[in-house]
Amino acid sequence: MKYALAEVDSVARVGLVVLSADPTTPDHLQLFPEGTDLLEVAIQKAVPADHATRVPLSAVRLLPPLHPGSFRDFVAFEEHVQGASAMSPDPAAALQAWAKSPTFLFGNPHAMVGAHDPVVPPPDTESLDFELEVGVVIGRDGRDLSVEEARDHIVGYLVVNDWSARDIQTREMKVGLGPAKGKDFATTIGPWLVTPDELESSRIGDRHDLRMRVSVNDTLIGEDSLAHMAWSFPEFIAHASRAAWVRAGDLIASGTCHAGALSEFWGRTGVQEPPPLCPGDVVTMTVDGLGTLRNRVAAPAPNRAPVTAAAPLADLKAATGMHA
Repeated sequence: MKYALAEVDSVARVGLVVLSADPTTPDHLQLFPEGTDLLEVAIQKAVPADHATRVPLSAVRLLPPLHPGSFRDFVAFEEHVQGASAMSPDPAAALQAWAKSPTFLFGNPHAMVGAHDPVVPPPDTESLDFELEVGVVIGRDGRDLSVEEARDHIVGYLVVNDWSARDIQTREMKVGLGPAKGKDFATTIGPWLVTPDELESSRIGDRHDLRMRVSVNDTLIGEDSLAHMAWSFPEFIAHASRAAWVRAGDLIASGTCHAGALSEFWGRTGVQEPPPLCPGDVVTMTVDGLGTLRNRVAAPAPNRAPVTAAAPLADLKAATGMHA
């Protein structure tokens, strides 16, 4: 099943997505009662009552399917790492470190953007980029899970675009931390949550052979298969739960697929080609079985808090009368 959260008459409503094979019948949502929780109905695989209101998908605004409690973004695709790590001081060492164990960063769970909403970049970036990923949503709490146990904690899949300001990210990571402000401004998720049973026909072992594609202004940039993940989602979840809790509603993302980000091309060639995104550009991501995200880049946010350098310690001590 596919569950969406949509704005209907200015109210957020949960609906069951019905995609019609008949061109005379529009795609639509069968709405659950107001106040229904999307995660709960997905866990229960609930179906709306026969008399449920139906609304055309074209008539609603799709919201992020959920507001995750936390967002862990892994790094799953070897070819992407090969390209992106070319910008690091020691690409071979970076690739070897990546291969030893799963790695993730924590994203901003408050930065989720709907499937078709505009994306507002930071005011101080000139290297705006996208990242084509797939995410899974945790359906129940767990800690110290085995891989087999972790598989049963997945309640659904969705498409993820982890927007990135590469120049800010590069500056931050020189400190040995981050990225933080380079990634915390927007993450598109959706267009809806797809339950695991819908993807069984694409299963190859513990992976799914789903075609992933990204384009800018309708020009194809790159494509890959989700089956090329170096670790499976259950392996990622088990790793995340080592000596830590994963909770219902948490989002676990795959990281960028091959050719799923401009930075991968920049790393391989040393040239920003294709160029960074600009206001007005439209990024479209489609994953077979999961749906399509299509976001337009908006004008940057106002620069109300310019980045400032650290206050010199000597000046602080002099101002306060402190001595070394």
